[in-house]
Amino acid sequence: MGSDDDEEETAGQSCRSWSQEFPTGNLKQLLIECAKAVSDNRMDVFERLIEKARDDVSITGEPIQRLGAYMVEGLVARKNASGANIYRALKRREPESKDLLSYMHILSEICPYIKFGYMAANGAIADACKNEHRIHIIDFQIAQGTQWVTLVEALAARHGGPPHVRITGIDDPVSNYPRGDGLEAVEKRLAAISQKFKIPVEFHGIPVFAQDVTRDILNVRPGEALAVNFPLQLHQIPDESVEVSNPRDALLRMVKSLSPKVVTLVEQESNTNTAPFFHRFVEALEYYLALFESIDVTMPRDNKDRINVEQHCVARDIVNVIACEGKERVERHELFGKWKSRLTMAGFRQYPLSSYVNSVIKSLLRCYSEHYMLVEKDEALLLGWRDRNLISASAWQ
Repeated sequence: MGSDDDEEETAGQSCRSWSQEFPTGNLKQLLIECAKAVSDNRMDVFERLIEKARDDVSITGEPIQRLGAYMVEGLVARKNASGANIYRALKRREPESKDLLSYMHILSEICPYIKFGYMAANGAIADACKNEHRIHIIDFQIAQGTQWVTLVEALAARHGGPPHVRITGIDDPVSNYPRGDGLEAVEKRLAAISQKFKIPVEFHGIPVFAQDVTRDILNVRPGEALAVNFPLQLHQIPDESVEVSNPRDALLRMVKSLSPKVVTLVEQESNTNTAPFFHRFVEALEYYLALFESIDVTMPRDNKDRINVEQHCVARDIVNVIACEGKERVERHELFGKWKSRLTMAGFRQYPLSSYVNSVIKSLLRCYSEHYMLVEKDEALLLGWRDRNLISASAWQ
């Protein structure tokens, strides 16, 4: 066996070889090697690599440098087994509700992802319910309720008069994070819309976690056309890899038992649910790098709003994907093919999105950048940046 001095010399040579192998400018590969060191439990190598990565990241730098700042935070949290604590700390460090709502609004203005999801879902609901006089929408993440403004306006202008619209809004009972002043603010907003467009709109807010929703609390009434909306939310519900009871598929089966006219699903097109840590890290790196690059074309790198958008609307998810495991890892994205399998097994079949909605979304994308792409695949719509799909939208019945 060698002496401690021999081991230190070997480690020193290893450190020098790592440093020479990853010169400044190859930060992406350096981050991957950091993750590999964590995955292989080579903590001496990790400590040396992460110091170099820290020198190269910057929240005002290029997209890979900005993303790298949050990736480094996630890797260190994972190494220290403090991922869940940091995730909770990030939740506690949320800005004032009005500021956060402002950042989320900025995100929706500088990137088309949120608007894309709203337009695809609203188009499917409007098409499926075009001849209905009473419509009940169950939104599994009501947030600020803004998704429904354009749909209600369109329904109000419908030939033959507006239908009666009832919206049941479900949201996190713990935090006012997405809503500002809570479900009461959503109710006021929808009441104002109802009055403005002269259409009857009834709202019922349910402050409960999505996986705890039961048929009884939804108050489904006979004679109403039911539409159910899952906007970037279903991936946060645990599946069979987390809980034996598989709340994710159980919720889909419960929704199927309500006999909805249409179900709309919008999800991140990423595979971070059951992938082992290292593969999950690389997948998250590729996914969020495309997202950060898309933000880069619309806002200057030193713009404080852009920094706040990335820090408060995206960073927390990145840390959770990288640093947490088990029930603490709530960001569990799946590719559209997997969602298709889940919904099919629950008894649904796909409802094709209309060509009109597709054309409206294409014209929306022209307002942003020529690098956005819209792909129609398996009766779903996939929105991507350059050659990377980022969001899928589909409808089911």
